[in-house]
Amino acid sequence: MKLIFVYGTAVLLWASAFPAIRASLGYYSPEHLAALRLLIASAALLLFALAARIPLPKRKDVPAIFLLGFCGFSVYHGALSIGEKTVEAGTASLLVSTTPLFSALLAALFMKERLHPKNGIASFIAFLGIGIIMLGSGASFHLQLGALIILVGAFGESIYFVFQRRLLPIYGFLPLTIYAILTGTLFMLAFIPGLGQMVLAAPSSVNWTVLYLGLFPTVIPYFCLAYATVKVGASEATSTLFLTPVVALFLAWLWLGETPALLSLAGGALTLAGVAVAITGKQR
Repeated sequence: MKLIFVYGTAVLLWASAFPAIRASLGYYSPEHLAALRLLIASAALLLFALAARIPLPKRKDVPAIFLLGFCGFSVYHGALSIGEKTVEAGTASLLVSTTPLFSALLAALFMKERLHPKNGIASFIAFLGIGIIMLGSGASFHLQLGALIILVGAFGESIYFVFQRRLLPIYGFLPLTIYAILTGTLFMLAFIPGLGQMVLAAPSSVNWTVLYLGLFPTVIPYFCLAYATVKVGASEATSTLFLTPVVALFLAWLWLGETPALLSLAGGALTLAGVAVAITGKQR
């Protein structure tokens, strides 16, 4: 029951991030939006870490933590914001649903987690679906580029989910997630110039949306997934994320009035089918 609650929280909050990003991009550049939401998350987590007296990581683990922070937060959030400039929120969530597939493949390669032979077919199905999504989204060069950038973000996120597993038993899911978010934020400081002007120029409703992005989808789902990774392993923990697009598509329709093209939905169904085949064939 606890795992179901953890998974449900992660899926709901993560799904809400896609339309929230899209709604904010009318007033923020993608780089500034990603930087601001990470700054908000880091400020809250720094206060928590000081109050909870969370110790600093061991020096020998600092390079690995910086890599996790860069891949899981700088790359993922930056790429997602850039991609959503041209890709609809629901479509972006379908592309990010490849994270469990990337995670399963990386876990098999580097963590010796067993994969079912069906995963080759599953990968083909999923990536065929991605190709259809790109065509269904409009088939322009810029839109295809946005979709590819989102896939880069999904791959970066999968690196984070898989390779955090070695450090989770040492630090626990709460401190390690805080370390990774803080280090990921450091890479985004290059985008600080001009951020203040954007905050002042944006409507208060948009700034509240960005505050929500920083405090909730940027932080809590990572705690949930890190906890689940400790309990059931990387590939199974991330497998529930293939449910996120279903919720994200509904929220994008409710919030933004977005209705994806039928071809995009068909591609998304193929992508989710490929991910489902991949995760149902693995060993518990």
